[in-house]
Amino acid sequence: MSETDATLVPDGPAIDVVDETFIAVPQATVAAAFGDPRSWARYWPDLVLVVYTDRGDEGLRWTVRGALVGTMEVWLEPVLDGTILHYFLRATPVDPAGRALRLGPRDHAREYDRRARAAKAVALELKNLLEDGRKPGVPPRHA
Repeated sequence: MSETDATLVPDGPAIDVVDETFIAVPQATVAAAFGDPRSWARYWPDLVLVVYTDRGDEGLRWTVRGALVGTMEVWLEPVLDGTILHYFLRATPVDPAGRALRLGPRDHAREYDRRARAAKAVALELKNLLEDGRKPGVPPRHA
């Protein structure tokens, strides 16, 4: 059996990424960063996202197609003087014909790691941009 075996029906999502990042800005400010669908292609260039739940300042839920098939969510939770950006990706890698790929252990670990690092990169990019140079321990400018 090869490292990658294509099947038509996956057993469940092969990739299940959960991430949380605190951003010291109001919930609405973080929500605005995801409000423009053009930003999605920059954050997730190999995915096609379709909103199935727009929760306003609380975030978005998408169906995912492209390199993966599944769902993704950004949930924005107001906490203290900022927002926790919760990120969830539950999806399965697919081949160009849209057939689910069963990944061997090494390929699965590589794909999971790639997706988890990409999620954190998006969150940290937003944190740096939205906090606009705020030093740790210093109150946010909006406070």
